[in-house]
Amino acid sequence: MNIDILLMYVVVSFFYILSPGPAVFLAITNGMTQGGRALMVSSFGNIVALFILSAVSMFGLGAIFMTSATLFMAMKVVGALYLIYIGLKQFRNSRLIMIAKPDGMMVAPKSVAKLFRESFFLAITNPKPILFFTALFPQFLDLKSPLMGQFFVLTGIFMVLSFLVLCSYGMISRLARTWLSDQKRMAWFHRISGGLFILLGIGLMRLKRSVASF
Repeated sequence: MNIDILLMYVVVSFFYILSPGPAVFLAITNGMTQGGRALMVSSFGNIVALFILSAVSMFGLGAIFMTSATLFMAMKVVGALYLIYIGLKQFRNSRLIMIAKPDGMMVAPKSVAKLFRESFFLAITNPKPILFFTALFPQFLDLKSPLMGQFFVLTGIFMVLSFLVLCSYGMISRLARTWLSDQKRMAWFHRISGGLFILLGIGLMRLKRSVASF
C-alpha cells in the first residue's frame, strides 16, 4: 500500500473517531461510573462490531444499505430506538445512585457480558460506521493489489484507533470522578448524558441518506 495514502487514511479515521458520538458518550459514562476494566470491555465490544461492519461493507452488503431505502430506514430506526433506550436507562440510574465510594464507583457494576453487549449493539446498529466503510473505505484501497491484506490493515488501524480513543475519553472522564463524588452531581451527570443519548437517537431518526450528513 502507498504510504501517503495510508497516512491519509489514518488522519481521516482518527478525526472521524475523535468526533463525539454514541460510542464516545457511552465510553465517558462507563469510564465515569464503572471503572477502567469495564471501559476496556465496552471499547472492545465496539471494535468487534466495527470489524463486522467493515467486513460486511467489504463484501458488498454495505452498498445494499446505501441503495435500499427500506433497509437503511430499518437500521436507522433500530439504532435510534436503542440510543433512546440507553438514554432512558441513564435517567433511571439518576434515581438509583448508590452511596458514593472513594473509588468513584457510584452505580451498581455491570457484568462483562452486559458491557460488551451494550457497546456492541450500539455500534452495530449505527448507520454512521456503515456509511464510513461503504463510502470512504474503498477510496483507500488499491484495486491492483490483493484486497484481503488491505482489508485487514485498514480495518485493524481503524479498530486500534477506536479502542485507544474510546479508552482515552473514558479515562479522562474518570479524572472528574472526585468532583462527581457528590450524589446530586452524579445524578445530574446521568440526566445530562441520558438526554444526550436521547437527542442522538432523535438525530439518527432524522439522518439523511447522504454521506454529506456526516
